[in-house]
Amino acid sequence: MKYNSKKRKFLKLQNQIRIKILKAFPHLKKKDVDIATEGQSGPDILLSRIAKKLCPYQFEIKAQNRMATVYKWYSQAAKKTKLEPVVVMRANSRDPLVVLSVDHFFNLIK
Repeated sequence: MKYNSKKRKFLKLQNQIRIKILKAFPHLKKKDVDIATEGQSGPDILLSRIAKKLCPYQFEIKAQNRMATVYKWYSQAAKKTKLEPVVVMRANSRDPLVVLSVDHFFNLIK
């Protein structure tokens, strides 16, 4: 994939998450939730002091196809159920992680 295509894919996801934060917390202003510029170290979503109190998460955005296995596991969790799918995964000597849909995540933190 070309560099510009990768960048566009990343920026699209970064903006989607920014919009979801603003919708989850409607009293936040656009200036409270910003996106990091290319090459900037730190989080990919920049939160103001007020936004950090309401949404105490640091977002690292990844838009890569290398995560296909995680999506297979998520599909497996979603099969034949009306319950919200959740994947709990753990690599050797690492803390377990939880994967859930971004919409469900924002519903939880509202």
